[in-house]
Amino acid sequence: MRRLLAAYEAGPARPAVADSSQVDPLYRRYRIRVIVAITAGYAIAYTCRLALSVVKKPLIDEGIYSPEELGLIGSALLYSYAFGKLVNGFLADHANMKIFFATGVIVSALINIGMGFSTILWLSVALWAFNGWFQGFGAPASIVTLTSWFSNRERGRFYGIWGTAHAMGEGLTYYVVALFVAWLGWRAGFWVPGLICILTGIGIYLVMQDRPTTLGLPTVADWKNDHLTPSAPPEARVLTIQLSVLRIPAIWVLALSSATMYVSRYAIASWGILYLQEARGFALEEAAFFMAAYTIAGVAGCLLFGYLSDKVFSARRPPANLLFAVVELLGLVLIFFGPRNNAMLAVAFILFGAGLNGLINSLGGLFAVDIAPKKAAGAAMGVIGVFSYLGAAIQENVSGTLIEAGMKVVDGVRTYDFGPAITFWIASSVVSMFLAAALWRVKLRE
Repeated sequence: MRRLLAAYEAGPARPAVADSSQVDPLYRRYRIRVIVAITAGYAIAYTCRLALSVVKKPLIDEGIYSPEELGLIGSALLYSYAFGKLVNGFLADHANMKIFFATGVIVSALINIGMGFSTILWLSVALWAFNGWFQGFGAPASIVTLTSWFSNRERGRFYGIWGTAHAMGEGLTYYVVALFVAWLGWRAGFWVPGLICILTGIGIYLVMQDRPTTLGLPTVADWKNDHLTPSAPPEARVLTIQLSVLRIPAIWVLALSSATMYVSRYAIASWGILYLQEARGFALEEAAFFMAAYTIAGVAGCLLFGYLSDKVFSARRPPANLLFAVVELLGLVLIFFGPRNNAMLAVAFILFGAGLNGLINSLGGLFAVDIAPKKAAGAAMGVIGVFSYLGAAIQENVSGTLIEAGMKVVDGVRTYDFGPAITFWIASSVVSMFLAAALWRVKLRE
């Protein structure tokens, strides 16, 4: 057991590379590898988190689970993911990134394969809860990797690249996995992502790297000569620095803003396909088209947020937060209350996807990393993550209850009233926007 735990510890610093002329090419080569590993790996791993979203209608139609029971299963993942992200965030500051990340992806894949065999409610709840915990390895590992390999003044752009993984993962789920579900049935929605993610975990282990110092390279701040005023003495223990995150008032406001933003995020992620099928009458493949438009726009939103906040707003996130929050809220309102034609619905999903994914980048992690000590990046991500996914989990329970309360079956025909749930989702976005605006004067820290 000691040997196993030792394998997960961050590697020791190696002696500096003897030939200083090799530092630049080595840094560039490894930076490409790590950004590809965390972005592609996280995107594909996402399919093992969102599989339940595309199989809700067949599970309801076959009488396996009700909307309220599906809300219970979905919230089990989100509650465990929330606390898993907090604990794993603290662990990630001490861990070997490549082993830590790969383990989470592979175990999550195995759990998805198990979900494809389960039609027992409490077994599915337990499996999906365990899945949430191991899914919680990915974001902290990615954030610690980003802060280790990319400096303060460039982090927004590279965080934006990594942030596209959320949108790409959703797109893979809502379109590719949905096609397998339409073709092979609901079980394929779990089995296909599971098999793919086993291979992905192996790929992460082979491609990814731990911190630069474990390869004999200088820290990225030294390499880029990108230093700010230190927020902790260099001799401070990592745990001490981690706990200092809890004393930053802006972290708590940011956590609440992210939590309410995650309500609207997971409202669409979890219930969007069901809404399009039942309220708008689209087939699964047609609903998947609108969700794919949302995720493609999300990729653009991530990249645009990183560029604007770094280049236009000089690495200040609050102005970009307000801009993207307005776009996200406009898209959400148009989805539910805009003109009832397909072109406008596509525009609404594009606006929502672009605005939301910019906010996921910032409120969900980048802003916290900016204002927390860099040696505690994982802990900062964990604190934000636990609030974010508690918000998402509460949404899952509340939305499931509201949707089931509005569901009626008359002469064998099922109808839904999504009105109360929609009010809840939009109100949450408004609250998030105002909380984020309260952090207008907060600045970067080392």
